[in-house]
Amino acid sequence: MGPMEHVLVLADGAVAGPSALDAAWPGWSDGIDWVVAADGGARHAPAFGRRIDLWVGDGDSLGEDGVAALERSGVPVRRSAVDKDETDTELALLAAAGAGASRITIVGALGGERFDHGLANLWLLAHREVDGLDVRVVDAAVRVRLAGPGRTDLGGRPGDLVSLLPFGGDAAGVRTTGLRYALDGEPLASGPSRGMSNVRVAGDASLELDAGRLLVLETPARLLR
Repeated sequence: MGPMEHVLVLADGAVAGPSALDAAWPGWSDGIDWVVAADGGARHAPAFGRRIDLWVGDGDSLGEDGVAALERSGVPVRRSAVDKDETDTELALLAAAGAGASRITIVGALGGERFDHGLANLWLLAHREVDGLDVRVVDAAVRVRLAGPGRTDLGGRPGDLVSLLPFGGDAAGVRTTGLRYALDGEPLASGPSRGMSNVRVAGDASLELDAGRLLVLETPARLLR
């Protein structure tokens, strides 16, 4: 198996249908050539019209019958112990990175009854094993990625909200283009909410920072009406 360009990770949280994701983030699924399901995330595959290329997890969500059905259909199964340090979504992310993905999209990472799982899934954006990769958590209501020092393309649909939240400490030397409230070499401190609710006014918006990291959270303009 050669390196993968774009891997889709199916986590076990609530998932909007593909049409809702297409409307919110045109092109979000372009080039997907491999699908990893994290335990119960396997249930989402039919809605996306995708075959699962690898299943990982402990099986506590999908159940023994579900895992057996995947095996009978020829899906490779990578079983883990229930008592483990990693979440199933983390195992799926690591599998995607290990397959050589340069771009990873995670759906089903937010929502559901476990708020702690949603937060932990966002924290996976900072996992050392995916440093330098294009990793995004995607939902119909939000798209999230982590930006580090250097330039990050914020291109997209004008009118969408773009919030910039310091991650793991203060961010320094923040510069933006294409956003209504421009930052020009300024800091964003951890704690204050100054980076919330900016607006993309140009399709070729961008972000640069000298030090630190920022969570980039985009909200479709259609949700603001």
